Amino acid sequence: MEEAMAKLTVFFEAPFWVGVYERQLGSAYAVCKITFGPEPKDYEVYEFLQRNSQRLQFSPMLRQEKPFVRSINPKRLQREIKRSVKQQGIGTKAQQALQLQQETGKLAHQARRLALREAAKERRFLLHEEKRRKKHRGH
Repeated sequence: MEEAMAKLTVFFEAPFWVGVYERQLGSAYAVCKITFGPEPKDYEVYEFLQRNSQRLQFSPMLRQEKPFVRSINPKRLQREIKRSVKQQGIGTKAQQALQLQQETGKLAHQARRLALREAAKERRFLLHEEKRRKKHRGH
């Protein structure tokens, strides 16, 4: 049977109150950021989750394996931590998942903007061609 866990952390991130909703099902992990505005009461948070739980946009599911635990020399552990932080950067799983979600949204937005720009360019070209043809009709 898979282990399920959900966690909501509400904190103040100037100028709004923000909630980070984490959920984990087995080895799959996803996170969602919720902006509340003014400080929410407990019952308001609970009511919000009941109403909007289906509409929340979670980050893509991250897979994590359970690490094999063995005792490591503390100095070696410290060096490994320093090396891994240098590669990944500092941040919690939730921050990294939110960053991944932001990046995927950014790429989708860029693709939409490029398609709109190309469509506008094509439309202007067709208008220009039509105008040129009208000029050469001999009127």
